[in-house]
Amino acid sequence: MRKTLYIIGLSTFVFSCTSQQNIKKNTYKPKAPVSQAKPAVKAPVATTTKPKITNERGVEFFTTNLADPTKNDNTASYGSIVSAKPAGYKVVKTYFPAIAQNFRQRYLILHYTALPDDKSITVLTQQGVSAHYLVNNTGDNEIYQLVDENKRSYHAGVSNWRNDKNLNDTSIGIEIVNTGYTSDAEGKKIFAAFSDEQVKKVAALAKDIVNRYQIPATNVLAHSDIAPTRKQDPGPMFPWKKLYDEYQLGMWYDEPTKQNFLALAQEEVPLKYNDPSFIFAIQTALQKFGYYLDLSGKWDDATKRTIEALQYHFRPQNYDGIMDAETWAILQALNQKYPAK
Repeated sequence: MRKTLYIIGLSTFVFSCTSQQNIKKNTYKPKAPVSQAKPAVKAPVATTTKPKITNERGVEFFTTNLADPTKNDNTASYGSIVSAKPAGYKVVKTYFPAIAQNFRQRYLILHYTALPDDKSITVLTQQGVSAHYLVNNTGDNEIYQLVDENKRSYHAGVSNWRNDKNLNDTSIGIEIVNTGYTSDAEGKKIFAAFSDEQVKKVAALAKDIVNRYQIPATNVLAHSDIAPTRKQDPGPMFPWKKLYDEYQLGMWYDEPTKQNFLALAQEEVPLKYNDPSFIFAIQTALQKFGYYLDLSGKWDDATKRTIEALQYHFRPQNYDGIMDAETWAILQALNQKYPAK
């Protein structure tokens, strides 16, 4: 009897375990969704339609910029496109223009002729000196072009500004008819004025050139800026501030900044004027702004002429070549506003 009960109990236990295993096997478990990788959709490639080259009477022009103007790069051409013509081959412009290029024209330099109208034309067209443009003083609405903007004219000579030299290679020159200066009994230079009509012509011409070539304010300069030991033009009578205020051309200092520097300069200049370290600091500041100058630590002739050039441009009320407090404050204000890159 006891054996029979044992067999029945064992059978029940086996049946129970088997049933539980079957229940476990048959219990529904939702399968985790399997994410299948979708085929990558390629973004459409942006295609830039290049503007067409203009052809006028067999001469090709391209006047649309495709490069980066913030880097002073430009693909536009403001003269005819010059191309090679190799014998037996055809030069095509299927891939013209490449965007990695920029202008030769990086500076605009202003001059006076120191001659009357007729002689200015003769000298600038028939002798070994030239300019791209000549602004006359005859009261009309004409501006004479003498040299193609894409070519180099001989207007700057030996010249430097910041890290650049021989600026004929990278500039456009504007000559303005003006008789220059005469010297009085004390040797002071007395400069001739520019007519209002001339100033308007120069401003309109300069604005057009600067806009087309993205010439920065720091590169709109006087001949005296780039060759201070040799040249005085266009001199202190040329209205640089008017061009800055009314046409947004060129550089000018901020008056509040100048006033901030002036208070210290009025104490510093009389106290340290002949100290070589102070002179060295002045020369360094002139060099930093852009003038080419040796750091001699002396009030030598080159330093005086460079200060004079600075005054022609930015302090025309006094151009004696002496670094007074006002001039020192102006120079510091300019360096703060137009730091060298």
